[in-house]
Amino acid sequence: MRDYDEVTAFLGEWGPFQRLIFFLLSASIIPNGFNGMSVVFIAGTPEHHCRVPDTANLSSAWRNHSIPLRLQDGREVPHSCRRYRLEAIANFSALGLEPGRDVDLEQLEQESCLDGWEFSQDVYLSTIVTEWDLVCADDWKAPLTISLFFVGVLLGSFISGQLSDRHGSDLQLRGSICPGYGHQVGGTEILGKSVRIIFSTLGVCIFYAFGYMLLPLFAYFIRDWRMLLLALTVPGVLCVVLWWFIPESPRWLISQGRFEEAEAIIHRAAKINRIVAPSNIFEPSELQDLSSKKQQPHSILDLIRTRNIRTVTIMSIILWMTISVGYFGLSLDTPNLHGDIYVNCLLSAVVEVPAYTLAWLLLRYLPRRYSMATALFLGGGVLLFVQLVPSDLYYLATALVMVGKFGVTAAFSMVYVYTAELYPTVVRNMGVGVSSTASRLGSILSPYFIYLGAYDRFLPYILMGSLTILTAILTLFLPESFGTPLPDTIDQMLRVKGIKYRQTPSHTRMLKDGEENPTVLKSTAF
Repeated sequence: MRDYDEVTAFLGEWGPFQRLIFFLLSASIIPNGFNGMSVVFIAGTPEHHCRVPDTANLSSAWRNHSIPLRLQDGREVPHSCRRYRLEAIANFSALGLEPGRDVDLEQLEQESCLDGWEFSQDVYLSTIVTEWDLVCADDWKAPLTISLFFVGVLLGSFISGQLSDRHGSDLQLRGSICPGYGHQVGGTEILGKSVRIIFSTLGVCIFYAFGYMLLPLFAYFIRDWRMLLLALTVPGVLCVVLWWFIPESPRWLISQGRFEEAEAIIHRAAKINRIVAPSNIFEPSELQDLSSKKQQPHSILDLIRTRNIRTVTIMSIILWMTISVGYFGLSLDTPNLHGDIYVNCLLSAVVEVPAYTLAWLLLRYLPRRYSMATALFLGGGVLLFVQLVPSDLYYLATALVMVGKFGVTAAFSMVYVYTAELYPTVVRNMGVGVSSTASRLGSILSPYFIYLGAYDRFLPYILMGSLTILTAILTLFLPESFGTPLPDTIDQMLRVKGIKYRQTPSHTRMLKDGEENPTVLKSTAF
């Protein structure tokens, strides 16, 4: 029986229908770019120090010396969480004593910020940190809010994956605004083989980077966190218009036995492409064969039902989670880099464009696992090297962090394509959904990796670099999908895409004539 790509070959690869799907789905990702990283500015922590009330009876000299100094990056700055005991310095001020001359400041008793904090407005007018004083003893609450944001994304990706496999991508689209990975899977199933990789890398990912690039522009001109959040959210509503332009995936409809609906969409695509479609897209014998094998409803348990798909699922979960920690950790770390936060955020977004371009080239010409492992080794190795850079060469340290982001981003782009190719159509959305859920678990953890930088500036890079290197090694054990057709059923995955076990005579007899050496996704240990 012919596969879907053979059946729809008469449509061509890059007609008006494919271009429409390509650009609509790609453009719908733009809001994901500036919404996904908006927490960089919404939860930003400006410079701050203890507030000294105007009612405090202090001379100007004592008011200027009411905050102790501490060393930061080789220079003295006001302490963020301590002040000299107000009662004591008020007494010294009343007695006419001068700080530093008559009173040794190092011997003075200190206290916490009992009257709150004063926040600098040089970068932000307001953030959730300044509004709710999420600093000092409560500074752990700032990364918690970021993690809770990603918890919401996790729940959405899990539910949308279940909906799209059970009820189709169209319902998933109607139930959520611009669901990034769902659109990517839908495009993977609708578009032809040669366009599929371009869509998943240069299409989805570069349009995401464009949205990411717009974030510092929005944040620069809108420095109040509530107005910024509103400005970033409104464009996502425009995705509602996609309801009328994006069709259901014919490949998914066929897997559910809904042949008439699939044929109607294919005929519509042929009409848009000005191509005369065959009167019968599917041969009667194919319809009968497919009907007799009508797919039963699939659940998440199908992702662990057999040894082969269970192995792929477990490895994909680990892969996505650790890559996500690196990607989101480096993106959220931009405020901690030396220099202007808006410029650093823009650089973090711009570096993704060449990363996605490289990912596309690697996916087009080289095996998947070697391409991903190379990108991960590059990103992880560079991050481990950052700690060796002298403190005065901060521009070199920033450049190395951006190179690390380049490698991790390229791997993140490739893992979407790789995972979608490993799973069959009947559970592809679910498989990528579970993997995306694992990715969200990584994003939930990533703020706390950055939080560790308060104790040691290089600790986040050491941890993220080490995880990235370990993930690169794990990638080498994954099956290889380069140059093989997408499986439509779990049976096809087991026969064509299964792990290569040691063949026995009984196994060889199970193969059809001429298939003693089938193309498989081999799991190779190094």
